[in-house]
Amino acid sequence: MEKEPGNETHFAGFILLGLSTSPTFQGLLFPLFLSMYLVSLLGNLLIILVICSNDTLFHTPMYFFLSHLSLADIGFSSNAVPKMLQLLVSKTNTISYSGCLTQLYFFVVFCTTDNFLLASMAYDRYVAICRPLHYSTVMSYKRCLILAAGSWLLSNAQGLLYVSSISGFSFCASREIPHFFCDVHPLIKLSCSDTSSVETMLMFEGTATMLGPLMLILISYVFIVSRVWKVPSASGKYKAFSTCSSHLTTVALFYGTLIGTYIRPSSTYSGAKLSVASVFYTVVTPMLNPFIYSLRNSEMHGAMRRLLRIWFWKERSVGEMRS
Repeated sequence: MEKEPGNETHFAGFILLGLSTSPTFQGLLFPLFLSMYLVSLLGNLLIILVICSNDTLFHTPMYFFLSHLSLADIGFSSNAVPKMLQLLVSKTNTISYSGCLTQLYFFVVFCTTDNFLLASMAYDRYVAICRPLHYSTVMSYKRCLILAAGSWLLSNAQGLLYVSSISGFSFCASREIPHFFCDVHPLIKLSCSDTSSVETMLMFEGTATMLGPLMLILISYVFIVSRVWKVPSASGKYKAFSTCSSHLTTVALFYGTLIGTYIRPSSTYSGAKLSVASVFYTVVTPMLNPFIYSLRNSEMHGAMRRLLRIWFWKERSVGEMRS
């Protein structure tokens, strides 16, 4: 700890307080969150493997975006959950200054990528239902690549903006973060610098980045509902809406917690509420997404069965050769 001009203190690191300090509660949370993280990791890896191993699925826009969404979800949960698990079983609850900024960077990147990919998937559903005759032209593989690459590039730019803004802050007496990972709200609150201009900039930029894609999603579904409403048969309406149900469920889970948590000034931030809300979008939502997109999806079921048959015959062939 070194003193700087103006009685400000530069810390080598921060202390993460985690979700709970009760040993009994920690003992219950660790196996729960570990199992949820492993399910999330295996489920999303399986989604990526199935889509990338099936040429038809990989070149279908919805599944192409889904593979990127699964990759972002793996990064999203892996950025925060391992540290949270360490806090639950270890007395070491410190994180270095550079490690904290790195964690903040990847949190912003993967969260924003999810945001843009969900908007791209909504646009895909709009074109498929409202402009079916032009679908193959509008949602070409090249267009999908541009949308996916743009999502990752813009997300990395936003991550750099957040880290460069926070890195200019000075931190005073306290270095305790009431959270299980480094997030922008607690870091701003800990700073003894004048953060008003940066906080205003980040709030407006973050709001635009989050609500912009959300508005695109909502507008897409207004057009989709108005188009489906004109379909004469009930079975036709059901078929059209069923193609959107998985995406709508993911959108509701993702934005439901993010908007209430981040679209507000840091002065109204509550450590306990932020930690609880963060569990939903770092643990629960990434775990549920593979189930949401695969349980009622016949194409995913067929691709999984083919992949398992290929794996089974390869294993059987290897076993026969060894014998």
